[in-house]
Amino acid sequence: MPVHYLYLALSVLSEAVATMSLQASAQFTRLVPSILVAAGFASSFYFLTLTLKYMPVGITYALASGLGIVAVALGGLLIFGQRLDWAALGGLTLIIAGVAVINLFSETALH
Repeated sequence: MPVHYLYLALSVLSEAVATMSLQASAQFTRLVPSILVAAGFASSFYFLTLTLKYMPVGITYALASGLGIVAVALGGLLIFGQRLDWAALGGLTLIIAGVAVINLFSETALH
């Protein structure tokens, strides 16, 4: 796996942990989840900056956002039991398709 995809994956994972920790923090009234929010977003931005050495900002952000949305939706289902209806699943499928199109067919994915 090229290093920029590893950086992107770490950014997405960090963001997903931070976002799900927002739910667990109970509006920042619980210490450990609140710390995870700050650490997760900080590390997500750090890994995102490393990814930007290899990929243009628009493509990087599109991939990180799309993958982050899917990761948080799956985490919400698995950790918090938040179910998705057919419209939500359809939308997530379109996001995954968009990420696949960028990676498979776009020549701007690397600079």
